[in-house]
Amino acid sequence: MDSDDATGEMTLAFSLSALGRLADPAAAFGDAETWCRHIGVVDNDREGLEAAVADHDLRQEFDLADDEDIWLAMERIRASTATPRHVYVGATAADRRVAIQLGWEFVHVTDAAEKAGWRLDGEASTDGLFAGFRERVATWLSEIGDD
Repeated sequence: MDSDDATGEMTLAFSLSALGRLADPAAAFGDAETWCRHIGVVDNDREGLEAAVADHDLRQEFDLADDEDIWLAMERIRASTATPRHVYVGATAADRRVAIQLGWEFVHVTDAAEKAGWRLDGEASTDGLFAGFRERVATWLSEIGDD
């Protein structure tokens, strides 16, 4: 997620939990496509995965068999992609466990977003962490004042 990866020497996979934390998954994928050779989503929830890929019009390079769990899928992807780095962006302890056990680098979605400049869901674009909260409180206070 830095300029050193601009050579396309990385296979990058996202978990559904990480994808759900991104404010704009399509923008994150578009950005990552400029510095990754292979990109996609890998998760045990095939229906959720297919829905997310379709809903956000994401580039899904990983062909996942219906009966293949995340462990087998990530093992197969690692063996079939000739890149020096295999990075799994996740958000849970289970995501971390599968990545580490299978020899992938694990990057928590908050760290990936920070390094790559991706916005997380619910994160204000320019006003800091509490801007959305302040806006809701201001709206609520103005509604109270109108009564």
